[in-house]
Amino acid sequence: MSMNLKTSAESGFLLAVAGGSFSLAEAKRTFIEMLEAVARARVRKVLFDGRGLTGNPGSMERFYYGMFAAETVGKYADRGVSRTTRFAYVLKPPVLDPRRFGETVAVNRGMHVKAFDNFDDALGWLGIASADNPDSGDGK
Repeated sequence: MSMNLKTSAESGFLLAVAGGSFSLAEAKRTFIEMLEAVARARVRKVLFDGRGLTGNPGSMERFYYGMFAAETVGKYADRGVSRTTRFAYVLKPPVLDPRRFGETVAVNRGMHVKAFDNFDDALGWLGIASADNPDSGDGK
């Protein structure tokens, strides 16, 4: 099963919901699809909900994805995607690496990204109020 991605422009951010089975090739394809939506929506915040993803990426896949994501954000500057765009990934183990290796690789290459296991924590990091808790958008 391949990965699928649905995007919607919300108030001040892009929501990207992914499902299916993780593979590096599919993750790269859907990341480009997500960046195209970021460019169209002209937003600076992305909430990636990958809780519907399955699989167990290895260390090298995490490394290559983090490197690819950071480099590709830079390549989309001429399309209106800012290098300061913040990406919050909400994932479940084992897709979510408890050591956040892929996140570290991307951050070390200049990408503003953080991985979470909790949807509200991701919203808070982006500075977006939760529908359940309007006070949660203060970044605390």
